[in-house]
Amino acid sequence: MVISVVPGKRTAKNVEKLVVDFKKRTSGRIMNLITSDEYKPYKKAILKAYGGKITPPATGKRGRPKGSCRVPVKGLKYATVHKTRQKGRVVKIDLRATFGSKSDIEAAIETSVVSKTINTAFIERHNGTDRNRNARKVRKG
Repeated sequence: MVISVVPGKRTAKNVEKLVVDFKKRTSGRIMNLITSDEYKPYKKAILKAYGGKITPPATGKRGRPKGSCRVPVKGLKYATVHKTRQKGRVVKIDLRATFGSKSDIEAAIETSVVSKTINTAFIERHNGTDRNRNARKVRKG
């Protein structure tokens, strides 16, 4: 099931739109596990949408105080897929925990009814099917 799609190039701005739209469509509920490839803008967009804001207390010392920052809220689990390639072929796929502990992420995978591993196969299959069924995309490919 595809929850949200943002048409256009894969940019940080569109990634942010995608995560905000996803959050809106899921009523702001924190998912059991969020996964993606290692595209860097996802981490910032997920923190912006689901993270909590922390403002450090004043130190009483001279100078500009430290600014506020976003941190993951309790229960936020985000993992990425790291693909190791040799001669253009994927030879190994590793799980990397970005938010949440590795044991929490592995527990979330175990409770999944869809898959027992972290992968991007579902969205890649969806994108391939979409590309094949859309005449404009077929001509461009």
